[in-house]
Amino acid sequence: MTNGTTELRCRCFKQCGGCQLQEPYAEQLRRKQQKAERMLSGFAPVRPIIGMQEPYYYRNKVQNVYGFDRRHRIISGIYQASSRSMTANDACLLEDRRAAPIVETLKKLMHDLRISPYDLRSGTGLLRHTMIRTSRSTGEIMLVLVTAAPMLPAKKNLVRALLTAHPEITTVVQNICPDGLPLTLGPRSIALFGNGWIEDILCSCRFRISPASFYQVNPVQTELLYQTAIRAAGIKNGVTVIDAYCGTGTIGMIAAKNGADVIGVEQNHAAVRDAIDNAKRNQLRNIHFAEDDAGAFMQRMAAAHQSCDVLFMDPPRAGASQAFLRSVGRLAVRRVVYISCKIETLARDLQMLQKEGYRAVMIQPVDMFPHTTGIENVCLLEHK
Repeated sequence: MTNGTTELRCRCFKQCGGCQLQEPYAEQLRRKQQKAERMLSGFAPVRPIIGMQEPYYYRNKVQNVYGFDRRHRIISGIYQASSRSMTANDACLLEDRRAAPIVETLKKLMHDLRISPYDLRSGTGLLRHTMIRTSRSTGEIMLVLVTAAPMLPAKKNLVRALLTAHPEITTVVQNICPDGLPLTLGPRSIALFGNGWIEDILCSCRFRISPASFYQVNPVQTELLYQTAIRAAGIKNGVTVIDAYCGTGTIGMIAAKNGADVIGVEQNHAAVRDAIDNAKRNQLRNIHFAEDDAGAFMQRMAAAHQSCDVLFMDPPRAGASQAFLRSVGRLAVRRVVYISCKIETLARDLQMLQKEGYRAVMIQPVDMFPHTTGIENVCLLEHK
């Protein structure tokens, strides 16, 4: 829980929409606890929410868009929620402090080197947005320049000037996105400096993070979240585990590090490639990955009369599909650890899992996103 740290106030609170809560942090935690109990206590006891000691500057992924002000000076900010209107903001209270100085330097270099911001309305300009990814554990920093075209004027001078001003940057990447929605990445990335990725250490495992990798944005709370999930699952030597929606393999590799035999299942080809690389990086021989739909994979396991002890599932905000949840019941996994980033879809899926023969025995809320309405939950279910 918070230790009474000084409360900060964002000057862009009502404009950008990045935060939805500006009340004292203790009050935010009370509000989230009440919501979790209201929506989930009918399934299982809800434990006290795990809050942050310092609920500011926690985001390790920072995205900025660029434009011109009335005096034609380059400014930076973010898109307002559900819109294409930009709110200028150069001092976000949620983002890693190391990002803002890099953005300030880049704006000056854009002016000097005549690199124009991309305009969504007119389709003109070059720089769509930037993404800065940081690692608290290794100190590494990646700057991604997302451009509308492959040609980046004076890129050698740009990179040289950036590294002179910010030697802490360990890699610079140009991502080419000729079309697409705001803040999306294109299919092609070019490393202008460094390896094109950074590394982070989480729960004693080392992970490679490339521009498109899914990785939790709050490293402090992620460590607590995954430790909670591992304890709930009862991971020990010889336990068999399926890590569904495994992404780049984070929770599965932490389970493997603790002695489990793990199969990670993920549809995204790039994520599976990164997961395999991460397993080699951590010298883990007791984890393997399948590029497949998790529900179909488990249905084939059930048809072959196979079983497993634990299922980790960490689906997207939309929750799990009915077909996936039916496959969980058919496989009759002994323990299911459901990690959810949206409480409404968790409540819906728990009802479905009850019909499949499961009962929830523990729910642990974790505040992964202070100053927003989001609540992450770890839920342990056992087969009846």
